[in-house]
Amino acid sequence: MAKILMVMTGANHWTLADGTPHPTGFWAEEAVAPYRAFAEAGHEIAVATPGGVVPTVDRASLAPEVNGGQENADAIAAGLESITALKEPLKLEEVDLADYAAVFCPGGHGPMEDLAVNAESGRLLTAALDSGKPLGVVCHGPAALLAAKREDGTSPFAGYRLTGFTNAEETQAGLADKAKWLLQDRLVEIGADFQEGEPWAPYVVVDRNLVTGQNPASSAPLAAEILKALG
Repeated sequence: MAKILMVMTGANHWTLADGTPHPTGFWAEEAVAPYRAFAEAGHEIAVATPGGVVPTVDRASLAPEVNGGQENADAIAAGLESITALKEPLKLEEVDLADYAAVFCPGGHGPMEDLAVNAESGRLLTAALDSGKPLGVVCHGPAALLAAKREDGTSPFAGYRLTGFTNAEETQAGLADKAKWLLQDRLVEIGADFQEGEPWAPYVVVDRNLVTGQNPASSAPLAAEILKALG
């Protein structure tokens, strides 16, 4: 049994280009599917957020139409309710990476608001990358990679093959023209080798100990890769 740390957004909105707050948080499937996989494999999971605030679920992620119907939407909602760690998160600032065997960061638009500029999160993800421990990041979660910096200002993720929510998906979701910036563009700017799969289809990229997933459908396959790495 290992301990796995889920680094999650504490934001409940995403500020659009015109300054309006778009209600968001974390995407339900991206927390529930990996949590379920980790727990069923016998691992212990802790949740950490900036300041230890209880994370907000993006209500849109509980809708039947994004979960393949009402039955699965109900299962996702029930899965969320059962995750006690979500209700008592640790303060990200007080987390010791040495206590964990792997780190995982789910998405939702929330990370675009807070983790993208959170230096503590950036330091933790840099340390996880350097440690060789599995580091999994999915969908908009890779926004958290933007806060990671070396002392010379470069990104520790420069040169890594990775993926995340694509410009095509953001466009199809209807938010690309309202955003201050797009995740794919920023990841390319920091020097990452961005890989793009088909919109909305499961797509996971593994480069050394970094495991990234493109979208919500990629969260369960990504969790499987982390479990494989943990042996």
